[in-house]
Amino acid sequence: MRLREDEVRIGDIRAVVIGPAGGGVFPGVLLYTDIFQLTESTLRSARRLASAGFVVCVPEIYPRGELAGVALEFDDAGKARGLAGAAAMSTAQFDADRVAVLDYLERRAEVSSLLVTGFCIGGHLAFRAALDPRVSATVCFYPTGLHNGALGADVADSLARAGEIRGRLMVVFGSRDPHVPAQARLATVGALYAAGLDDVELHVFAGGEHAFMRDVGARHDPVLTDLAFAEAVSFFRGR
Repeated sequence: MRLREDEVRIGDIRAVVIGPAGGGVFPGVLLYTDIFQLTESTLRSARRLASAGFVVCVPEIYPRGELAGVALEFDDAGKARGLAGAAAMSTAQFDADRVAVLDYLERRAEVSSLLVTGFCIGGHLAFRAALDPRVSATVCFYPTGLHNGALGADVADSLARAGEIRGRLMVVFGSRDPHVPAQARLATVGALYAAGLDDVELHVFAGGEHAFMRDVGARHDPVLTDLAFAEAVSFFRGR
């Protein structure tokens, strides 16, 4: 499928919108990046999703300050800057930016419905986006900080509000993820079930490390990535 790719501004937020070229109406997907922002690796993931028939909007998660417009390197310095960017953002700021992006997607004539996904910190942000009643389905890839509320400058109430989610939810973990180890996964699933979300779709990919879907570095697992994308696309399409 041929794609069209545009850089847009949503208020203060720089974002890239990727979707099928040639017209038509498609589901819209808000895709949250990891702490490294709009890297080519994440954009490749967005293009892959768009090629399955979605309009994908990828915003910067740090749209203001020194990291605005910056795609960080996958090294220790980039990681430190990304974590510092997260620490400078409050949950309320993340939430306000999410509302702005969903509003933008909802206004686009070619968007038929609202979906959300994200990786790492973006997986946690995607979970919070699922609290919006306009979102019909959400896929969280190895969400960090979901089990204990660690998100930015404060402690988020994400799991405590899980009962507010009205759309379908899918959560993907890797079994060897040190940021979301077995006890964290157990706490997350227990909280979801306690909130009444006992029909959430859960995947734990054996051997998957943190960021196993990022196609740069030794953690990348191409086979698991293909499986995870296939499950996500199928889930978004309603099976």
